[in-house]
Amino acid sequence: MTEVAEFSVVVPVHNEAGNVATLVAEIAAALDGRAFEMLFVDDASTDDTRARLMALKAQYPMLRVLGHRQNAGQSRSIRSGILAARAPVVGTLDGDGQNDPADLPDLYRQLTRADAPHGLKMVMGRRGSRKDSAWKKFGSRFANNIRQRMLRDDCDDSGCGIKVMDRAAFMLLPYFDHMHRYMPALMRAESHNVEFREVNHRPRGTGKSNYTNFGRLKDAMSDLRGVMWLIRRRRNPGGADEF
Repeated sequence: MTEVAEFSVVVPVHNEAGNVATLVAEIAAALDGRAFEMLFVDDASTDDTRARLMALKAQYPMLRVLGHRQNAGQSRSIRSGILAARAPVVGTLDGDGQNDPADLPDLYRQLTRADAPHGLKMVMGRRGSRKDSAWKKFGSRFANNIRQRMLRDDCDDSGCGIKVMDRAAFMLLPYFDHMHRYMPALMRAESHNVEFREVNHRPRGTGKSNYTNFGRLKDAMSDLRGVMWLIRRRRNPGGADEF
């Protein structure tokens, strides 16, 4: 692809062989007419996710496939994709098909609009009507309530994978495992503005979730303490000027 991309879409995938073809086609349709690229980051899948993605490259020249040599998790997959992205604006969505690529243009327009508030660096989705089990929704509400009370980041749906952000701003955020769930708090700690937008949510295509409620909660308690420490220890100069 010789055209300079204005928008890069990063999709982390692990054992999503049954979902990737549909998702690639949906992203291409949603962004038709734009200068964009999509980067699927295969996090060392044990099924044929990578082979199916490679087979799609001839049909979709804007598709790039990255593969981790060993499993490193969703946050590392997102970071690998954004590191490789060529556009100044990056979108992310989950690889299970539950995020709707049709929401990407609206999120992009909200972030890049002419009258956007100063310092707006991310627009994050908020799932209006979740298509998950009652148990999974309960776990998310419980974790979100704790996180909101502790971080005061105004984010009531940290598990929503679809978001659009300034690539340069993301690259300056501290990296740690599961950091993708704390991006609003991390962005605001750097004095950036974050907005939210209601998005569609769909039932999972095929396969099964890589997370459980108890696994999320165990990680969340450790991560939350770390994020609070990072925010407390930050020293923000308000920008830097060259003389």
